[in-house]
Amino acid sequence: MSDKALRVKSAHPATSHFWYQRLTAIVLIPLTAWLIVFFHKSLNAPHAETLDWLRSPVNAAAACVWAIAATYHAALGMQVVIEDYVSTIPVRRWAIRGSHLIFLVLGVAALVAIAFILFPR
Repeated sequence: MSDKALRVKSAHPATSHFWYQRLTAIVLIPLTAWLIVFFHKSLNAPHAETLDWLRSPVNAAAACVWAIAATYHAALGMQVVIEDYVSTIPVRRWAIRGSHLIFLVLGVAALVAIAFILFPR
């Protein structure tokens, strides 16, 4: 394989990583504005009214999408930081795997918390 073909092949994961990071950032802009409205509502409305607002299908979907996009965006960003500042390859790989596992647990915990709000016992 030529040197040019190796560079093109190896650039693909970095390019997709870049675009996923930009896509999640764009998705998070309106969802974060929605989240600020939700926080304002939750601070100024009775508890039952806030739960009713969050239980509507659109708001529940927005909360789930925000949780997924935010944790994925954070995981991508942390991976970039680790790749930039950890020079030992085996340590870098373990750090990336560990950070991805932590963000996966955080994302699942957020979705479970939303599910507990949406489907009370």
